[in-house]
Amino acid sequence: MITMNKTNGDIAHILRKISFLLEMDTNKKNDRQTNAINFKNRAYNKAADQIENLSINIEKLYINEGIGGLLKIPSIGRAIASKIEEFIKTGEINYYNQLKSELPINVDEFLNLEGIGPKTLRLIYDSLKIKTLDELYDAATNGKIKTIDGFSQKKEEAILRKIDLYRKSKGRFLLGEIYPLVKQIEKYLSELDCVKRSVAVGSFRRMKETIGDIDFLAVSDVPQKVIESFVSMPEVKEILGKGSSKAFVKLNNGIDSDLLVVPEESYGAALQYFTGNKEHGIALRKIAQSKGLRLNEWGLFTLNSTENRIAGLTEEEIYHRLDLDWIPPEMRESKGEIELAKRELENTKKPREDRLLQLLGYRDLRGDLQVHTNNTDGKMAIEEMAYYAKEKFGLDYIAITDHTKSLKITNGLDEGQILDQANKISELNDKIKNDDLFLDKFSNEKTANIKHKKNSQRSSNASFRILSSAEVNILKDGSLDIPNNVLDKLDIVGAAIHSNFSLPIEMQTHRLITAAQNPSIDIIFHPTGRIINKRDGYPVDIPKLMESAKDTDTVLEIDAHYDRLDLKDEYIKMAVENGVRLVIDSDAHHQIHFAFLNLGVAQARRGWAKKNEILNTLPAQNLLDNLK
Repeated sequence: MITMNKTNGDIAHILRKISFLLEMDTNKKNDRQTNAINFKNRAYNKAADQIENLSINIEKLYINEGIGGLLKIPSIGRAIASKIEEFIKTGEINYYNQLKSELPINVDEFLNLEGIGPKTLRLIYDSLKIKTLDELYDAATNGKIKTIDGFSQKKEEAILRKIDLYRKSKGRFLLGEIYPLVKQIEKYLSELDCVKRSVAVGSFRRMKETIGDIDFLAVSDVPQKVIESFVSMPEVKEILGKGSSKAFVKLNNGIDSDLLVVPEESYGAALQYFTGNKEHGIALRKIAQSKGLRLNEWGLFTLNSTENRIAGLTEEEIYHRLDLDWIPPEMRESKGEIELAKRELENTKKPREDRLLQLLGYRDLRGDLQVHTNNTDGKMAIEEMAYYAKEKFGLDYIAITDHTKSLKITNGLDEGQILDQANKISELNDKIKNDDLFLDKFSNEKTANIKHKKNSQRSSNASFRILSSAEVNILKDGSLDIPNNVLDKLDIVGAAIHSNFSLPIEMQTHRLITAAQNPSIDIIFHPTGRIINKRDGYPVDIPKLMESAKDTDTVLEIDAHYDRLDLKDEYIKMAVENGVRLVIDSDAHHQIHFAFLNLGVAQARRGWAKKNEILNTLPAQNLLDNLK
């Protein structure tokens, strides 16, 4: 009997914990035992990857098809399938419990701690019997780590920095991780008979990189009924409080969530009130006061009245009654957007800014210029990634940017392999022109399952294009690991830093500028190298990089993967203001990752980017014509 709801994330998480403990266990084994454990470790990680990328709920798959359904998932054999079955049924995996009894550490605290891996942790555990993050921090603070053989004061200081960053980010959930859950609850509320409409507001509606809590807004004439339905959801772990129109709960994943229920006439006012950041809200209330009005979540009223509501049904009428244009949610960060939205400028000679109207839209991207395949560290073949990009996400082109030879961990391609891949892409494009590649390769794909069908119809099979490319590794001195005479045979080339993150800011900036000055490099990928909540990234003099990018016509990437979102919104705004060209890429390693493009669009919108400032809103040939 199934005892609790399991998400794909829950299942992937415990498989990763097993993998972590297995890797810790290799320190004390002989070579043969280590090889066997490493095989198992990789198997659990691959299974976790597959589960995280599934578009269907694995628990529902098991309920419908049993263990046979689990065995249909790539990379899942009978041993792992039986453990998933056990977890779905009981909430536990005995094998994990056995590993945990041998290595009694708090795995959850260490699993996502960047830079302190299982083998490092095992060395520390064997010497100091450290089991928790607090114990590790105390040991490093008191100078105990550097006394362990193989450790140094520098490494001890790095451990302290890693823990400080981890703690600073604790309680903040990545937008991409929380997105499916928010949309699931939003849909649940919207489909209640007593609810006219419902939407997630707050930092989620602004599409912030990380979310501290989730705020929902619902319209209903029977708020108590909505409140009871909300607090009774299976996603709710604990009810923190509830009243006549509000409820406060903690969800199963640990995040707090609030619900406010308002009448129809207050919907726009509440939507506005709970979307912008604190400073944006204060600024609007001050504008209202200056006009003899009072603004709150229930409406816009005359100053001394709670009855005379003059606006509240829509956000647009709230802004317009304050003599402002409607401001997109992503821009409501008190960074000058209110001045931009003023309908009457004090200096009448100043041309009116049209940025609000021309902000990049969520359906404006035509292509994705960072896509990985199973030739290196991706999960699917070139033609599969092309098919899903076109049919499920409505793209017109993709660039295949597999890693290059010096990044050995990804099985990076050497010069010959890159050219062979480019030739294969040329052959695939010929098949596409004949309109037979997708039909031959995927003739059994059910069109009923194709998403964004209307968007995908704007281009026929024959007009789709695969661009030859590479994600070239920038070496320590700024040179590349692939020569220009090979790169020049590709359609487009991106470069990125993947090592030597601790170099000083001058050297890191020099590396990026040297790459930008290389005539073969079109794009700098994920320019700061950050991993949100895990790694700050390497130090970069952003203004200098922007200046070099502008001078050399080098494009900077907005990497849309939810744990990168690199560039930050503030850097995007700087790029926009300085005329630096940008692209938005998913960094896809699996077809489902193309969905991340919307997170990149949100990031660009929060940086005030217009459609014409993002190069991959252009058709493929126009894009190529605009490169170096």
